[in-house]
Amino acid sequence: MKDFFGGVKKEAKRTRWPKGKELVKNSVICLVMIAFFAAFFYAFDVLFAFLRGLL
Repeated sequence: MKDFFGGVKKEAKRTRWPKGKELVKNSVICLVMIAFFAAFFYAFDVLFAFLRGLL
């Protein structure tokens, strides 16, 4: 058990954490993609609801 957590600690030290600018850029990209796919699926939902109403 001690060896396992020692390995975890060693791996955690090797982790490269993003800098502030990179973190903001990646967060903005993520939020834009979420908004795009939310709008995409909402549009399909509205379209299918409209088509279902015609039947």
